[in-house]
Amino acid sequence: MTETSALEQVRRQIMWNRLLSVVEEQAQVLIRTAFSTSVREAGDLSAGVFDLQGRMLAQAVTGTPGHVNAMAASVGFFLDRFPAASMAEGDVYITNDPWLGTGHTHDFTVVTPAFLKGRVVALFASTSHVVDVGGRGFSADARQVYEEGIRLPIMVLAKAGVMNESLLEIVRANVREPVQVEGDLYSLAVCNETGCRRLIEMMGEFKLETLDDLAESIIETSRQAMLDEIRALPFGVYENAMRIDGFEKPIDLVASMTIGESGIDVDFTGTSPTSAYGINVPLTYTQAYASFGVRCVIGGAVPNNAGSLAPVRVSAPKGSILNAPEPCAVTARHVVGQMLPDVVLGCLYQAKPEAVPAEGTSCLWIAALLGGHGVADDNEGGGEGLEAPPFTISMFHNGGTGGRPGQDGLNATAFPSGVRNTPVEINETITPLIIWHKEYREDSGGAGEHRGGAGQVMEIAHAQGAPFAVSALFDRIDHPPRGRGGGAAGASGRLSLGSGAELSGKGRQTIPAGDRLILEMPGGGGLGEPRKRAKNSIAKDVRDGFVSPQAAARDYGE
Repeated sequence: MTETSALEQVRRQIMWNRLLSVVEEQAQVLIRTAFSTSVREAGDLSAGVFDLQGRMLAQAVTGTPGHVNAMAASVGFFLDRFPAASMAEGDVYITNDPWLGTGHTHDFTVVTPAFLKGRVVALFASTSHVVDVGGRGFSADARQVYEEGIRLPIMVLAKAGVMNESLLEIVRANVREPVQVEGDLYSLAVCNETGCRRLIEMMGEFKLETLDDLAESIIETSRQAMLDEIRALPFGVYENAMRIDGFEKPIDLVASMTIGESGIDVDFTGTSPTSAYGINVPLTYTQAYASFGVRCVIGGAVPNNAGSLAPVRVSAPKGSILNAPEPCAVTARHVVGQMLPDVVLGCLYQAKPEAVPAEGTSCLWIAALLGGHGVADDNEGGGEGLEAPPFTISMFHNGGTGGRPGQDGLNATAFPSGVRNTPVEINETITPLIIWHKEYREDSGGAGEHRGGAGQVMEIAHAQGAPFAVSALFDRIDHPPRGRGGGAAGASGRLSLGSGAELSGKGRQTIPAGDRLILEMPGGGGLGEPRKRAKNSIAKDVRDGFVSPQAAARDYGE
């Protein structure tokens, strides 16, 4: 290697790192300016920079795999509709089309071109989950996408710096929280604008006229690094299946993974067909979470971009629940889609067992709660809903993750989405709700040499005693997370009323006046034989309240 080439490699690495800093600042601007708690508090978003071919060069660490990896595909759809040559400075484009964006109408994707000396040199894209898009709300009850709220094709949000006021007026008229939703659209535009400014500053510092050479270097280096890791695995075909609750009937997720010289192919042939309800998954979201499952074990140190994503190819038969065509309802696509990393990890466990955790809760336990006139069915409540203030909120929470190689699972942690639990204090401030109870759930983590992470228990009521509704989007109630390597399954989830009635894991249901909603979230599966668990770890679990003395004696012989 010559001195010149070595210096050039260092220079390119510095520029690559600067790109990562630019997109991380882009994401932080989105968080600081967002109106919805799902973005501001939970971090349900993505941000990234793309070349003029629509290839993702860098993504912010802040964000969810479902947004980031699906957004990586969606920018190409924007370029199909608005070629780079047709763009002008100050233009901003938007969509929330599930099949062109990140899988459901609650996610808006915004794309903004960056200009240097009058020429477009890159594209910045960002996504965020908004609190409401009208229709049935954040619910799995719809039968077609047309019931799920306003749906925008890829279109202009701003032209030459002037916002599309007609579009904003239509959005405001169709949602329950117009101020929040409009504010989030502005926050998406401003975070992209920040990315554009920082990129142009960087290009000036490094005297770059285009990103073409840097883009090729990033993509090829990442692709080769990913292939090197894949080629270190034992080649072959590995299969795994998982049964989950579904809505009207259980769903089977079936995967076949082929590891070979050119990469990894994941095929979901054999998976259940589409549901009649809104838990169907567009292919981009399937590809996003299945590829993330691979990256959790293979190539985790390789930055996520078009190059490192390319060697992982994901397919699902059209008409299956993982490749749902229009006009299937898809609002709750996360309920199924976020299970896919565990399905894929079940395949990888056969190729690299020392690196794979047990199954966890996986899909978020999002408490989508609504109140006000007409929201809840309360035949005996005397019409309290008429006087109660209207509200809509999505509380992001989750159960435990599976036991990990060398470590216990994480307690009450959202994996694979990576979003944060939304704080009780915030939820109580912006709604007429009281969270009376929130604590870890004893005996929920599956027994194992490495215990599954604990779930949590929450008890929620209306501060004024009025009825309210929950749009249940929960799974792992009938089919709990499984252990691996001799570990036990985690505890099943449970949804009920304080008065004792059991509720269904899916669909809108009423919490009657004066009653309380109780969420008991699943625990993660255990990893390894329970009798191999260290005695001091068992004693600490009992002291800390994660395991009862009775369960310790039963599961660990202590």
